[in-house]
Order: sequence, then C-alpha cells, then structure tokens
Amino acid sequence: MDKTLAVVVGISLFTTLINLPFGYWRANVKKFSKAWFLAVHLPVPFVVAARLSFKASFKFIPIFLFSYFLGQWLGAQWYRVMAKKGISPSSCLFMDLVKRSDQAE
Repeated sequence: MDKTLAVVVGISLFTTLINLPFGYWRANVKKFSKAWFLAVHLPVPFVVAARLSFKASFKFIPIFLFSYFLGQWLGAQWYRVMAKKGISPSSCLFMDLVKRSDQAE
C-alpha cells in the first residue's frame, strides 16, 4: 500500500473515531449552546495535529472533513438509537457503554 494512501486512510479513521463521542454528546445538548459549540469544535485540534504530524497534504482536507462530519453524524445516530431503545443515554458515550456492560453481567 502506498504510504500516502495509508496516511490518508489512517487519519480519516482517526478523525471519524475521535468524533464519535463528540457527536454523541452534541446530540444531547441544545443546538448552538456552549456545550454544542464545544462538542463540534473540541476535536478539531486533534485532527489538525494528526494531519500536521503526518505531513498530509492540503489536497486531502476534503476527505478529512468528510470523515469529521461522518464521525459527528454517527455519534449522533448512536445516541438516537439508544434513546429509541428506551435506554436513557447521558451526554457521555463512554459512561453509557460502561453502564451497559455492567447491566449485561
């Protein structure tokens, strides 16, 4: 696999995964509130740091933006699915996963 392709795929996966909990959080707060703003913008420095540390070209930014919004959207969908199943989700994906695993035992 070409090194550039591996870097782009790796950063894209990282971007999507890091945005899952933030999208989950965003789905549980009032739109345009301070918490919503933080949920949308806190992952940005991590994504930028990953791009800069691997020296990924600017031409791949549209792919990274797509991955960013995909992670936000998937996190929000995860929250909505849990709410529809009657599970009262909190704003924290990790705490909800731990709570669910404790209940499964």
